Amino acid sequence: CSISILSQEEDDLPYEEEIIRNPYSVKCWMRYIEFKQNGVKSVLNMIYERALKELPGSYKLWYNYLRERRKQVKGKCITEPAYEEINNCHERALVFMHKMPRIWLDYCQFLVAQCKITRSRRTFDRALRALPVTQHPRIWPLYLRFARNLPLPETAIRVYRRYLKLSPENAEEYIDYLRSCSKLDEAAVRLAAVVNDESFVSKEGKSNYQLWHELCDLISQNPDKVNSLNVGAIIRGGLTRFTDQLGKLWCSLADYYIRSGHFEKARDVYEEAILTVVTVRDFTQVFDSYAQFEESMIAAKMETTSEMGKDEEEDIDLELRLARFEQLIARRPLLLNSVLLRQNPHNVHEWHKRVKLYEGKPRQIINTYTEAVQTVDPMKATGKPSSLWVSFAKFYEENEQLDDARTIFEKATKVNYKQVDDLAGVWCEYGEMELRHENYEQALRILRKATAIPSKKAEYFDVSEPVQNRVYKSLKVWSMLADLEESMGTFQSTKAVYDRIIDLRIATPQIIINYAMFLEEHNYFEESFKAYERGIALFRWPNVYDIWNTYLTKFIDRYGGKKLERARDLFEQALDGCPAKFAKTIYLLYAKLEEEFGLARHAMAVYERATQAVDNTERHHMFNIYIKRAAEIYGVTYTRAIYQKAIEVLPDEHSRDMCLRFADMESKLGEIDRGRAIYSYCSQICDPRMTATFWQTWKEFEIRHGNEDTIREMLRIKRSVQATYNTQVNFMSSQMMKATTNATGTISDLAPGQMGLDDMKLLEQQAQLLAAEAEQDKPKLKEKILFVRSDTSRSELAELAKQANPDEIDIDDEDEDGDEDQGPEGKLQHHWEGGVVVEQGAMLQNIHIEVDCVDTENDSVIEYRTMPTLYLTFLSAMF
Repeated sequence: CSISILSQEEDDLPYEEEIIRNPYSVKCWMRYIEFKQNGVKSVLNMIYERALKELPGSYKLWYNYLRERRKQVKGKCITEPAYEEINNCHERALVFMHKMPRIWLDYCQFLVAQCKITRSRRTFDRALRALPVTQHPRIWPLYLRFARNLPLPETAIRVYRRYLKLSPENAEEYIDYLRSCSKLDEAAVRLAAVVNDESFVSKEGKSNYQLWHELCDLISQNPDKVNSLNVGAIIRGGLTRFTDQLGKLWCSLADYYIRSGHFEKARDVYEEAILTVVTVRDFTQVFDSYAQFEESMIAAKMETTSEMGKDEEEDIDLELRLARFEQLIARRPLLLNSVLLRQNPHNVHEWHKRVKLYEGKPRQIINTYTEAVQTVDPMKATGKPSSLWVSFAKFYEENEQLDDARTIFEKATKVNYKQVDDLAGVWCEYGEMELRHENYEQALRILRKATAIPSKKAEYFDVSEPVQNRVYKSLKVWSMLADLEESMGTFQSTKAVYDRIIDLRIATPQIIINYAMFLEEHNYFEESFKAYERGIALFRWPNVYDIWNTYLTKFIDRYGGKKLERARDLFEQALDGCPAKFAKTIYLLYAKLEEEFGLARHAMAVYERATQAVDNTERHHMFNIYIKRAAEIYGVTYTRAIYQKAIEVLPDEHSRDMCLRFADMESKLGEIDRGRAIYSYCSQICDPRMTATFWQTWKEFEIRHGNEDTIREMLRIKRSVQATYNTQVNFMSSQMMKATTNATGTISDLAPGQMGLDDMKLLEQQAQLLAAEAEQDKPKLKEKILFVRSDTSRSELAELAKQANPDEIDIDDEDEDGDEDQGPEGKLQHHWEGGVVVEQGAMLQNIHIEVDCVDTENDSVIEYRTMPTLYLTFLSAMF
């Protein structure tokens, strides 16, 4: 000890003294080691060794010591003795630190870096044996990486097998390694085990089907390397599990046999596949693969034939392969149809398509029809199953085998169809077949048999009963029987059929009309009318409309005016409860009856009722008919009351039309004042902006028949109507919204921040803007007849004066004098000088309008002083 102390440097004395005092203190040793960290490495190693001799169980000392020793040899050649010394240090450390995974990991990594394979493997194994199993996940990644990098796959395989006992969920990693080192047999076995393990969850997120698909690709593409598995059994097991992906699995199985050289087995697999798949997608995959296989076989055969030269056997084999390929292509539509029928064997349409594919092959057609009628369940059928039976029978009929066709029809009538209409269709087709071969009596017997009352009656829509018990109420069969009876039966038998239809309450309006027409053809007129009555009792509006229409027409044609009261009763009965939609035709028939055989006033009364009873959309047309007939019967003057009523009840659009026609009629009769009054009345519903045609018509009327006063009155009324429409609430609100949005913005936009009294000013500004817009919106007539002030042009009224009524009598009043005011061009000139006196808090008190009209041709002056009431109203509204 004294020698050791003498050898130390003077600076080490405090640390040595401290160690002597506390030889078992790790902190003292660590302070000493830290002090000597940058010193000579041999001295540092000696201090570590002294410390570990005193404290052999210190993890901290061992860890730092081993790390320091590894740093010292870093970068040196692995063959130097220093590496072995460090290895011995690790071994000495593991005597005490064998439960510390960090020491094992560092030691293993150090050995791997030295390329000591066997020693590294044994050290990994010692680490796994020494450490608890909970620490093994820290060792295995390094161990597996070491094993994968080895050039010896067998060692890695054995290591992975041990690893998978601890972590079987990592089997995919092992399988990938096996594939990388071409150990495909072991990979296939492991992958098969994974696929069969339902509890296995892929860490790569693969589904069970994806794993199956990988397995199938692996074993089918490497048949020579995979020997431990029964490939056929594995793939067929997948076919039963994954029914939605059969196409790929079938192709994988066939590919396995092709790569194995078993071509006939591959062909058998393809044939089995196309006969068992149930989806078009799978069929397409299998068929395309099958066709590609046959093409490759033909191409390979042609290459071998060209190389070996021509040989008769080789040519025959090649022709056989070509014929097989052509047959495969020709079979495709039939095979596809088989797939669709496997999807739904009750698809009637596909069975018909299958029959068409066998066109020209009677035996196959018969077999197909037989299979179809045996397979299709009427309760589950898509389409009409009866059409299969009918087509089957028609096939025999086309081949002139009527007995077989009748047999098919007899069997078809005993099938329990889902709908009664299917069985009715079979009976009708049966009867039509007999008619085509002129077996009329047989056809009648068939339809009578079909309509015979069964032993157990049932309602038509009672699905709990078979259709054979309900077909007796099928109108389709009864209608055909009625047609046959009319053509080939007797009057009594036909009448009995129609009566039976009505008694069963299955008749339609057309059946009733046909029955009545049949009776009428045989001159049973009253019986036909009774048939109509029975039909009317069966139906309600609107279904009874056709019966009433036909009944009334036939009755009038038969009796005319002989039974007028009875006809009137029929019309009243028909109109009782008649909807407005159907009343027009009946009223017109009624009015025609009264016009031809009754009284004119009765006809007018019918027209009057019709104008109230018909639909609103037809009322205008009804008034037109009423006016026309009244004018023809009573004369034009009789229509005045009709016009007045029409104007009252019709909507504005039609009322304007009536007013124009009414005014035109009065003008033709010379009643000018009446016409003017009508125009004045109609003007109240004619907005000048929307109905410029009306105002133009009135203007032309005044030009032809009026004078200056009437024209001024017309213009005054027009302005008042314009003002009335401009002051309507809806119009003003819409204009205000438009102006607010487009022109002036909101009130806050006009004067931001101002509220209260300023709002009224802003509203007044908006009102002024609206008034200006309304003035601009006034329609401008072609003649421009307007009142103007004295300082403007005076040419408009002069033009009107020239167009005055030539028949007007010129009467001059001697006591009316006026100042002559002749313009420079000799035209009629006029002034408007008016005053409006309005006091605050008072009403409008005086309106005075003076108009001086100067006729320059006759040198006369006429003065008019007027105060029109309507214009006063207009001014009041404006102010």
